[in-house]
Amino acid sequence: MRSGQDLELVHVTKRYGGTVAVRDVNHVFANGTYVCLLGPSGCGKSTTLRMIAGHESISEGSIVLDGHDVSQLAPAKRGTAMMFQSYALFPHLSVRDNVAFSLRMKGIDKAARHRAADEMLALVDMTHLAERLPAQLSGGQQQRVALARALVTKPRVLLLDEPLSALDPFLRIRVRAELKRLQRELGITFIHVTHGQDEALALADEIVVMNNAVIEQAGNARDVFSAPKTEFVARFMGGHNVMTVDGARYALRADEVVLGETGAAATVRTVEYQGAHVAVTAMMGAEEVLALVPEGRFFENPKTPGDAVGLSWDPSRLHLLTA
Repeated sequence: MRSGQDLELVHVTKRYGGTVAVRDVNHVFANGTYVCLLGPSGCGKSTTLRMIAGHESISEGSIVLDGHDVSQLAPAKRGTAMMFQSYALFPHLSVRDNVAFSLRMKGIDKAARHRAADEMLALVDMTHLAERLPAQLSGGQQQRVALARALVTKPRVLLLDEPLSALDPFLRIRVRAELKRLQRELGITFIHVTHGQDEALALADEIVVMNNAVIEQAGNARDVFSAPKTEFVARFMGGHNVMTVDGARYALRADEVVLGETGAAATVRTVEYQGAHVAVTAMMGAEEVLALVPEGRFFENPKTPGDAVGLSWDPSRLHLLTA
């Protein structure tokens, strides 16, 4: 059911001269959800985020928040806040003053803005570093300060532009868990741009997959992964085979493919150990098929490139693609 506080894109288009970066996009971001805009570089996801924030003008359409068209409002007047990929912290200001900066610009007195900043620093577990300068912080700590600064204005919608890309893999997993916790505690809408499928699957209540300036598919994380609608979504989400059966195109999850002695004849092309499973690609005629084989099962009867194998699957697990 649609809430009056939802964020809605209505026929939103962005043109740069003759280039269309976002084409006639319509979408409702439900209030209080964690949404990931997912897609390859150049698909339009960051442009969409920047239009919502007010850092890019829209060429056509409207952006509606809480029942009001905010398309022509300045960024600070929209009820949104954006956390940039670069963090953009002021090097000469303390952590507390960085977080309080936007409140200072609004003319809020020092005691009140420091109270608000300290509340946000407690939320991101940075109270003990409030007096430090950004240069004295690690990348993960700077990321938390940038997050606190974005949240201090109490936005209805928080916009995050690839916020984890500068972090090492171990820290990225830790920080994404914190982002999800914060979103649940605050109960506001988070819209998070990423090109990482694992990041989107881990975080999102809803994944919006973009490609070539349009939305290819939107839905909850499990549906988008398990029931891709198009060949692009199946391939981009990973872990799927796209194959032709009786003239129609189907997706089949790679973990549904059984590698054995019986089934369709195929020849092993590559074998890649991935820890919990082994990724085996095999040529079935002219078609390349990926099988994700549980590690224990693979090493009971290991295969090497050039080996003849049989591939089989439950036909009911084939998922018909619409495009």
